[in-house]
Amino acid sequence: MNRLGIHIIFLCCLIICSGCFKDESKSSLKVFHYNSINNITSLDPAFARSQVNIWAVHHLYNGLVALDDDLNIIPDLAKSWTISKDGKTYTFHLIQDVYFHDNPCFQNLKRRKVIASDFVYSLNRIVDKNVNSPGSWIFSGKLDHSMPFSAPNDSTFVIKLNAPFRPMLGILTMQYCSVIPIEAINYYGKKFRSNPVGTGPFKFKKWLESQALFLIKNDNYFQKGYPKLDGVRTSFITDRKTAYLELLGNNIDFSYGLESSIANELLNKDGELQQKHADKMQFLKAPFLNTEYLGINMTTQPHDSPLKIKAVRQALNYGLNKQQMLRTLRNNVGQAAHAGFIPKGLPSYNPAIVKGYTYNPQKAVELLSNAGYPNGKGLAPITLLTNKDYLDLSTFAARQWEDLGLNIEIDVVESATLRERMRNGQASFFRASWIADYPDGENYLAMYYSKNPAPPNYTFYKNPAFDKLYESAIKENNDSTRYDLYHQMERILIEDAPVVYLFYDETALFANDDVVGLSNNAINLLKLTTVDFK
Repeated sequence: MNRLGIHIIFLCCLIICSGCFKDESKSSLKVFHYNSINNITSLDPAFARSQVNIWAVHHLYNGLVALDDDLNIIPDLAKSWTISKDGKTYTFHLIQDVYFHDNPCFQNLKRRKVIASDFVYSLNRIVDKNVNSPGSWIFSGKLDHSMPFSAPNDSTFVIKLNAPFRPMLGILTMQYCSVIPIEAINYYGKKFRSNPVGTGPFKFKKWLESQALFLIKNDNYFQKGYPKLDGVRTSFITDRKTAYLELLGNNIDFSYGLESSIANELLNKDGELQQKHADKMQFLKAPFLNTEYLGINMTTQPHDSPLKIKAVRQALNYGLNKQQMLRTLRNNVGQAAHAGFIPKGLPSYNPAIVKGYTYNPQKAVELLSNAGYPNGKGLAPITLLTNKDYLDLSTFAARQWEDLGLNIEIDVVESATLRERMRNGQASFFRASWIADYPDGENYLAMYYSKNPAPPNYTFYKNPAFDKLYESAIKENNDSTRYDLYHQMERILIEDAPVVYLFYDETALFANDDVVGLSNNAINLLKLTTVDFK
């Protein structure tokens, strides 16, 4: 199906949904069609946990502040802000004349202006236990106990913390912190998940769950002249190979990510676009703040689990050839994680100071032997939990560890099941990744702070020395001193080995050649406000 065919389907959907649409020729519609291999679970910002949810929420909503493509914090709905000298009070001054999308929830008003009390409501909702937002951890232990959020007037919003927390502005760039109107929650109730009302460049039209999401241009968007597109369609083709065939056939405009079944068709072994596709497709690759790893539950391991033994956990790290894994399965998209957990792309990443695990099978054999398990003899089997998208990486690792004498069993489950078992502490050894919520190394180290629940502490790791350093770091305003504390924490993690470090990811974005204005950023956020077609 060509682009015109897609536009006709899109237009028909809009007519069915709304009964009317702008009277213009079908061929002139500029509809950006991208695919996600995972399904959206909610269009409510309070549940913007997964990448596919985050992307959709970003199209529909705005927050106080945002990140540019260089990870600088820039104004969004707040035109300016100040931070008190003690680092505990943040005062934001809002842009005037920003409106929520037209929606029946506003009844006779049709739409309503955004005011500061909307942010009070929206952020209080994140920490409301009745809402049960997976994003509640972002404010956990940080807010003033009496009145953390307030609105002195319609254009001023204030956040008060109980102690200084340097990464707070970064946290506020997260999609969890998007502004919503109370009228929408009162009107839709639990159905707000599928009836979003935001301020973003695109408005909601229809969501056929597991099939497609349709958005249309917000003609009243506060950034005048944007968006350039008339609409956005998200499809949910779960097989990456099928999705890329659709892209090559010009049936969709954009897809992302790699797996071994399609990597060689698209890229050469140096991670560059195959020449045969150069005139039809563009490939964007850059550091992506995502650390891929295998997590080890440090609290609820079975009594006979080899993973209880630090030497075994260290041997797993030494016994994995990450460079070969990347070249074989990902055509060198990504960089082997030979430092700590903080990925390349953040200023606190420093492989010269934080020296992690490199491939050293001899060292792995020594560790097992010194622990009393020569060639793994006497150790119970180890079960690795993964989903189908990462079965190739998990199988590669298992085969290398079997060369050390370890018995590795792979259990493939659905992504939702994997996340639920990680969250409930029922996953002893699991494939996972951590994509930066905000551009600070603290976001990665928070995963191992013992007072944090899962998420983010999926390994249920606890180390008093680590906790003490973490508590000092989050209060430290001097970046150099703070990064030194981060490095000390990284070295503790490397020694304790609650994870097997795999690689620091890179974006792998593929778009048709006629797409312009597509940005590439280290948090892999799909920004469509400036996207257009040639």
